[in-house]
Amino acid sequence: MNKPHSLLAPLLLAAGLTLAGQAWAQVEVSQAWVRATVPQQRATGAFLQLKAAKDSRLVEASAKAAGVVEVHEMVMEGSTMKMRAVEALELPAGKTVELKPGGLHVMLMDLKQPIKAGDKLALTLVFEDKASKQRESVEVQAEARQLGMPAH
Repeated sequence: MNKPHSLLAPLLLAAGLTLAGQAWAQVEVSQAWVRATVPQQRATGAFLQLKAAKDSRLVEASAKAAGVVEVHEMVMEGSTMKMRAVEALELPAGKTVELKPGGLHVMLMDLKQPIKAGDKLALTLVFEDKASKQRESVEVQAEARQLGMPAH
């Protein structure tokens, strides 16, 4: 018959490994907001700041409110500003990466309903540690604002 303490050690070890595996990312997400839409608008942008403790990458984003969610960048091609999806967004250790209007942002397309100022939109962000390739999902609540509305 197993003694109680002989069962406890493997459980504590497993719990410790799980906690250690989840602690790698340490990505701080702040100032998350999404641009409110007008009737019939099928896409909008989400904006936030990311700061990773270790070299990491934002590799995926999703939201139940949208059919398609991608991380986009705005780039100048000649005299034309173009928007395009990026496969992953690099997050250098200790540096704040800002996703903002006119630059990097999370694009929400095929919206299921209009997004009104004051609404809360749930986003799921998936980060990958560059060294270990471990991934972690982070849930974020972004408040909908009209463009030009001050931050809270």
